[in-house]
Amino acid sequence: MLSVILCAHNPRSDYLQRCLGAMQKQNLRHDSWEMLFIDNRSEQPLAKDVDLSWHPAARFVREETLGLTAARLRGIRESKGDLLVFVDDDNVLDEDFFDVALRVMDHKPFLGSWSGQCRPAFEQPPPEWTRRYWGNLVIREFDHDIWSNLPRLPQTMPCGAGLCVRRTVALHYLELHESGKRSFQLDRNGNSLLSGGDNDLAACACDLGLGVGLIASLKLTHLISPERLTEDYLVRLTEGIFFSAVVLDHFRSSLSEVASYNVRWHETVRALLARGPHRKIQLACLRGRRRGLELVASLN
Repeated sequence: MLSVILCAHNPRSDYLQRCLGAMQKQNLRHDSWEMLFIDNRSEQPLAKDVDLSWHPAARFVREETLGLTAARLRGIRESKGDLLVFVDDDNVLDEDFFDVALRVMDHKPFLGSWSGQCRPAFEQPPPEWTRRYWGNLVIREFDHDIWSNLPRLPQTMPCGAGLCVRRTVALHYLELHESGKRSFQLDRNGNSLLSGGDNDLAACACDLGLGVGLIASLKLTHLISPERLTEDYLVRLTEGIFFSAVVLDHFRSSLSEVASYNVRWHETVRALLARGPHRKIQLACLRGRRRGLELVASLN
């Protein structure tokens, strides 16, 4: 069985309806997969307003601990499938998404976690200067499959949108948290823009001797609001990403790799010389690295 885990905290209703509409149209028969809708402490309980009656094995689960990590862990505990697919409330899956995910599970037994292409759907035309930061917004388009057994290689690291993981991998991630080996949660929490929990979850495949990968035929559309293309949002997002990268490398890499995040004087100079919004974003990168190193020092 396949388990679909949709985590949401105060979602936009129009985005959520498009997300659910795409799942309702999946080629895979509804009785072949279960759906867990994890309401992560939304201000208005989502079960009152969202109709899941179209699915015979769908249910709401209310998780009162705020944070995407807590929501994902609850989904793992509640799920039953051999393959878990994590879907965000702004993801619109292609109709064959679940079919492709299952084929990968069957035909690529060496992979423990994988994701696919994330095409952008902008509400408004994005400012051209933002293009270099689209990767931070989980926009990924590519032509061929690629994988590795390297848990921190960006070129093969799956993303959280439409992340597929084998149950054994998800249970290993759950054990890391329940045993106290993850003393800091690397995911969105309320208004914070931390990230990295999806990378940590995906990388658990490598802990078990499996690989991670990107599958070109696995496709979804990522709905992107105008607010995510503002200077303020991209500054906060960049700081959160680089902060989280340092902490994740503390858990998964060598001391020398963590030390590589030390900020050199020439990087500060380069950031100060940048023009327009790029200056604030580059400075946010350095600030995030410094904050991450400070946290790592406190954890040691």
